[in-house]
Amino acid sequence: MMARETGILADRAISALFETGRLISERELDRDQIQPASLDLRLGGKAFRVRASFMPGPSHLVSDKLDRLSLHVIDLSEGAVLETGCVYIVPLMESLALPADMSASANPKSSTGRLDIFTRVITDYAQEFDKIPAGYSGPLYLEISPRTFPIVVRRGSRLSQIRFRVGQALLGEPELLKLHESETLVASKLPNVSGGGIALSIDLAGDKDGLIGYRGKHHTAVVDVDKKAEHDLFDFWEPLHSRGRNELILDPDEFYILVSREAVHVPPDYAAEMTPFDPLVGEFRVHYAGFFDPGFGHAPAGGRGSRAVLEVRSHEVPFILEDGQIVGRLVYEHMQEKPASLYGSGLGSNYQAQGLKLSKHFRI
Repeated sequence: MMARETGILADRAISALFETGRLISERELDRDQIQPASLDLRLGGKAFRVRASFMPGPSHLVSDKLDRLSLHVIDLSEGAVLETGCVYIVPLMESLALPADMSASANPKSSTGRLDIFTRVITDYAQEFDKIPAGYSGPLYLEISPRTFPIVVRRGSRLSQIRFRVGQALLGEPELLKLHESETLVASKLPNVSGGGIALSIDLAGDKDGLIGYRGKHHTAVVDVDKKAEHDLFDFWEPLHSRGRNELILDPDEFYILVSREAVHVPPDYAAEMTPFDPLVGEFRVHYAGFFDPGFGHAPAGGRGSRAVLEVRSHEVPFILEDGQIVGRLVYEHMQEKPASLYGSGLGSNYQAQGLKLSKHFRI
């Protein structure tokens, strides 16, 4: 099958970017660093604690701002604790020399979002976070602000991921409906398609034990972002159960892990992303980690019934979520070509065939 002229780059094309010098790294890539439709980005050797988040703007390098705003420099070579409520800027190992027709976008990795670690990629001369304009050549930096748990990171830790695209590949609403009819993108008899996306709603009925989600605890020990199944769930999370009302009152600035009512399917020739929820419908934020790789929820890749885990935070005022309430929309994009490896197919993907699930760092 011929590759499309426009679309998201798949794993083979990402590898080729390194071979042609469009992607540069301080050291050899990790074996599993290239995902089906994205590349994990690695922290460099030092972190700058800064007074506040900032945008470089069209006439400034990030390093110019760091000279002015940095409070101190932290060595990450042996690992270091990043505290909640603080803002850190970390130069990344990877840098770019994109061709004129290729842009990129970044997002926290799923595990990063589920730990409530706020991250954004910054470039020199940036006017937007997480957006890398076509033809950008230069370093990448990651802004990190742990919100709920203090974390341990080190050189090489992977908190964010980047996607590369050529041209415009978003599916419009008629195309999205047609794809849903043939592939069942969300397990819903009457899909809500508007605003260029397909709606996901919240499950507050719970599982057979009535478990509907988790709320992050305060004043916990640190989470080591590089260690799987290292921490006891109950030291960090309070389980939440339905009491028959199928609703949940979100307390301001508390952090919740919930799950979508619908199973999600991303066919192999497409990638999906969760878009920020419209604040006109309710002042809460869902899902920091927005990428869904090709093959997520795809039955041949072992993903039948995969639901979207939702990281939820209310702002300013308490807010009542009710079972079945729409909380986000998935937008779909064409891949340039089908990836060599689908999400879940022998990649050790942590969240294929998931229901309600915390990040990989916790023991159930």
